[in-house]
Amino acid sequence: MKTNKVLALCLLLSAFVGCNKKDDSFNLAGECNLSALTLDDNYAGVIDQTRRTIIVAIPETYDEQDMTITSLTLSEGATASIKTGEHLNLIAPLQIRVTNGNVFREYTLSVKHDEARILTFIINGQYTGVINESTKTISVQVPVGTNLASLTPAITTTEGASVTPASGVPCDFTSPVAFTVTCGTASYTYTVTVTEMAAPHALYVGMAATQQQLNPEELAACSWLMSTVEKAAYASFSDLAAGQVDLSECKIIWWHLHKDGGIDGKGQFEANASEALAAVDVIKQYYQAGGALLLTRYATYLPAYIGEADCVPNNCWGQNEADAETVGNPWEFSIAGHTDHALWQNLLMKADAPENVFTCDAGYRITNSTAQYHIGTDWGGYDNREMFRSKTGAIDIAGGADAVVAWEYPASAEHGGIICIGSGCYDWYSVAGDAGTEYYHANVAKITENAINYLTAD
Repeated sequence: MKTNKVLALCLLLSAFVGCNKKDDSFNLAGECNLSALTLDDNYAGVIDQTRRTIIVAIPETYDEQDMTITSLTLSEGATASIKTGEHLNLIAPLQIRVTNGNVFREYTLSVKHDEARILTFIINGQYTGVINESTKTISVQVPVGTNLASLTPAITTTEGASVTPASGVPCDFTSPVAFTVTCGTASYTYTVTVTEMAAPHALYVGMAATQQQLNPEELAACSWLMSTVEKAAYASFSDLAAGQVDLSECKIIWWHLHKDGGIDGKGQFEANASEALAAVDVIKQYYQAGGALLLTRYATYLPAYIGEADCVPNNCWGQNEADAETVGNPWEFSIAGHTDHALWQNLLMKADAPENVFTCDAGYRITNSTAQYHIGTDWGGYDNREMFRSKTGAIDIAGGADAVVAWEYPASAEHGGIICIGSGCYDWYSVAGDAGTEYYHANVAKITENAINYLTAD
């Protein structure tokens, strides 16, 4: 019983001073805090005693591989695993142990270069700027008739940076505006140019009123289009239905529809896509005038509503983003028999799997949202690919023995072309952010780029 009381007392004292016990013979000599540290005379560390971290801010291009400890303050009687005058290579974080008697505390010392960059620039909560980091320019396109003299930017920057003019302050964009972002010794000026765009060449459509109100999966896809394709714009289906979008120069409309839990059947599609169906006449006119459509995920239901065969994918499901599964290995779909198609060119392929397209990497979290056609005599009404082609009017371009996961309606004199991609592997957003590695996932963007180029080729 006496031993237990002594142990309890030791644990209590150890918790009080925030130190760890060094060995079995407890002999508390004092506290073991590191309260101040300076490198190269000028760069003082910011110390978090709770997290036991020391972060030293240094200039943007400063060499952190040979820094000298010029001052070091410890608790009375304590010693450290580093000392004043010592040279440190801080290209990687350094563990520091502070010891006092038979107790110790460990800190992690790291450096943080001053970094000043604009990460996102959005006008009036709707129009996303395309940032060119090499030229430090930002281009924003807004509809014709927008009052350029009073537009409000929402700006995000690298951590700790400030920007002038400030985010949220209305600006006159009738001429280019210079925005200066600063963090410590780092400072850069971005020139922002806002122009009226009479007619987009590529249009991303969605049910949200603005681009920023899209769900994360759809927003990731839309943001890629805006930053990659020249003269791209976002419009809601309500904008289309109201005739507020000039489609005279639009070569392609892309709709990537995500719904947590999936959409299975026409009834669910109609219940979840009423805004889109309200704009069907506009889309149908555009399509019959030769406009191209890229329809991905549950948007693959749309052809049945614009004049193609009254068929929709018959094998559909999906998970919630919050409950997405983590893949243990890269996921893929088959392109056997279709490897020459334009969509599958210049992808990152596995040498031992030349007929499979991989689209995500180990550690990626995916909802596996799927809208495909089941092929087989067991159920579904599509006994084989010939029957699929006959009933749908489409041509299969990807899928294994029992499924069609990508298909197309070729352009004709009566209408433009359509590419549909319903594979659960076609996924833009991982709920875990940059989960896993980012190798095969680059194929998603490349497939999309290929599809846009294929559909808009003269």
